[in-house]
Amino acid sequence: MKLTILGCYSATPRTFTNPTSQVLEIQNHLFLIDCGEGTQVQLRKYKVKFSRINHIFISHLHGDHFFGLPGLISTFRLLGREKELHVYGPKGIKEAVSLFLKLGDSWTNYPLIFHELESKESELIMEDSKVSVRTIPLEHRVYTNGFLFKEKEAPRTLNVEAAQRYGIDRSQFNNIKKGNDAMDENGKLIPNKKLTHNPPKPKSYAFCSDTVYNESVVPLIKGVDAVYHESTFLETEAHLCDRTKHSTAKQAAQIAKSANADQLILGHYSTRYKSIELFKEEALTVFPKVELADDGKVFDL
Repeated sequence: MKLTILGCYSATPRTFTNPTSQVLEIQNHLFLIDCGEGTQVQLRKYKVKFSRINHIFISHLHGDHFFGLPGLISTFRLLGREKELHVYGPKGIKEAVSLFLKLGDSWTNYPLIFHELESKESELIMEDSKVSVRTIPLEHRVYTNGFLFKEKEAPRTLNVEAAQRYGIDRSQFNNIKKGNDAMDENGKLIPNKKLTHNPPKPKSYAFCSDTVYNESVVPLIKGVDAVYHESTFLETEAHLCDRTKHSTAKQAAQIAKSANADQLILGHYSTRYKSIELFKEEALTVFPKVELADDGKVFDL
């Protein structure tokens, strides 16, 4: 599982920083999470293949999180895309994007499928044989969700040495791979678990976009391998959090600690501060495993 940060700063784009967008590579999927202005340029800059993006997840309809989406959808058309594109986001996203396409007379020549969200409870929004995606309801100035991406447990794999040790005939190997028990040469039933390797622990990643400090997310992301949590402010500006519905780095660290996350990734920094290292220093006073998102940074989770 690999995470590439395309942008992670709050509000307005600058020549050297970009608003929120990131790419998660998980089980042969390439998921685009949020799509602020400049996302297309960042995708090209960091050599992310447009054709591999089939699912886009938009947390909320503030410009720094989705203004890049209409342009990206139009570019897919210019590139001759034929595959379906699924967009998951708040109710209203279809109307917003469709207006751009209508006024520009640039309707897609590929299937564009919107999955509009309005539930205030966590819900399963995408699933296949290898991955599931659930919403993480957040508390911001407009309807907002984070997203929890989880690998499904891989099948157990045949332990050839164990099978030979138990005297299992090779003719039974395929059945063992399918999860069945096997008979040894004396007719004794050997449990499948003794003849197969344990699969690796499934990995998980939580994306917590713009939100005020909200402990209700903790049960939803319990034990996650990595959590990205917005940290717009430092504690010196904590008084701005209630009005703007944002969090401090220290509050983000408290969420990671309460959820027993393995790793915290900070982002969505206000540009009022002289260095993003200040966010890490503050979070480390609460939680020991803190990383800073930055444009172009890659995390091998």
